[in-house]
This record gives sequence, structure tokens and C-alpha cells, in this order.
Amino acid sequence: MIVEMECLANPLGTAENPYEHVEAAIKVIQESGQKYEVNALGTTIEGEPDELWALIRKVHEACLAAGAKSLVSVIKVEQARADQPQPTIDSLTGKFRS
Repeated sequence: MIVEMECLANPLGTAENPYEHVEAAIKVIQESGQKYEVNALGTTIEGEPDELWALIRKVHEACLAAGAKSLVSVIKVEQARADQPQPTIDSLTGKFRS
């Protein structure tokens, strides 16, 4: 399964670190052990469905725990049936990399 997640924290961070709340979310992803790529407008994560569904919640809650007053998380999920090849980050974007 692949998930793309964008955390729209309010505010994004603090005066000292303008992206502190979003960085807290990314840290949870980094520590998860899942394959991921941080992009300009979100983060793509690849893994097993049960692990990713739980991770999405942790990432969302990390922004709030870091001090965001409110949060909207935008989540896109791609998953194939169990009898079909599963999408990967590389299978979807590999041909566009130099």
C-alpha cells in the first residue's frame, strides 16, 4: 500500500522553527522504519496496510502534540487487491527520476 499524507497544521510551527509541527510528523514517519519520501507538498509512505493505517494516526497526532492549535490531514491511499501486484513508490515514479 502507498499513502501520501499532507499535514496542514495551524500554525505550521513556531517563530523559532516555522515548520516545527510538520517536522514532528515527519519524525514519526522517519522513526517508523517504513520506506518514505518527503515531497514539497506531502510525504509518501510505502508499507503494509495495518502498519500504515496505524502510522497515519500517529503522524496526525504528532502535529497536535507538537503544539499545533488545529490540524487538517489530507490523505491519499493506493492499494491493490491481495491477488494483484502492489504499487510501490518506485513503480509509480521510478521512470521520472534522473
